[in-house]
Amino acid sequence: MSDTVKNAEPSFARNAGAARKFPKPGEPQITGINRIGLWSLYIKEIRRFLKVQMQTVWAPAVTTLLFLVIFTVALGRGGREVMGVQFGSFVAPGLIMMAMMQNAFANASHGLLSGKMMGTIIDILMPPLSDAEILIGIVAAAMTRAFMVGATVAVAMWIYPGVQLTAAHPWAIIWFGIMGSAMLSFMGFLSSMWAEKFDHNSAVTNFVIAPLTLLSGTFYVISNLSDVFQTISRANPFFYVISGFRYGFLGRSDIGNTDAAVMSAAIGILVLNIVLGFVTYRVLKSGWKIKS
Repeated sequence: MSDTVKNAEPSFARNAGAARKFPKPGEPQITGINRIGLWSLYIKEIRRFLKVQMQTVWAPAVTTLLFLVIFTVALGRGGREVMGVQFGSFVAPGLIMMAMMQNAFANASHGLLSGKMMGTIIDILMPPLSDAEILIGIVAAAMTRAFMVGATVAVAMWIYPGVQLTAAHPWAIIWFGIMGSAMLSFMGFLSSMWAEKFDHNSAVTNFVIAPLTLLSGTFYVISNLSDVFQTISRANPFFYVISGFRYGFLGRSDIGNTDAAVMSAAIGILVLNIVLGFVTYRVLKSGWKIKS
């Protein structure tokens, strides 16, 4: 009897070992897309800015509305028209897009930077998330904030006297809204990887993002500029985003009043976003200024 038990034990152990095949060290256990992890990172980033929504959503909306009030009072008196519409209706789409882009950059630029500064970046790098999933989660959250701010600003401007927001080309509103938010989200992500402190990130915001946004035709038509400055404006990708977004509301833009001209700009912004996304992914994968 004892011999039978002794002979059975090795057989049982061999069967148990055969049933439990442990993976080799470093072999990933989650194949494909880690949907739960990606969703968790996205929700984490959403909750991060919603905890201070007075600062991240409502304050930018109020600031943008003040721009509208100041410029319509200063320049919109006497029924001034631009592109055949009242000045307030002309400037409103540009202000909405400007607020969306600035907030997309602000949210994405704090995604990794706050973790690096506070020592909590390990919470992003340690979970079983690929570099692409980290990038998608943070960029998607930044775009969500951009659309929340844009919707808030749009509602406020819709009820503002003298402003008419009508969707002449809904596809352009949606497309350029998504492309503009994605473009600034990628730029913000790159800035957060490069920056070593909050001052570096603020420098990018003040000396790069703000000038490109304000000098993109938000408050004027570039046909009023000299030929040199028109050329400079057309080299600014922000110009095409804001003008394309305005075309969605007014059916007119500095790019051109035909669908072909605006479609060319839409394809160009898509190509730029693909390049930005690829560069951002490669930099993140390299671990530059993130992984030691």
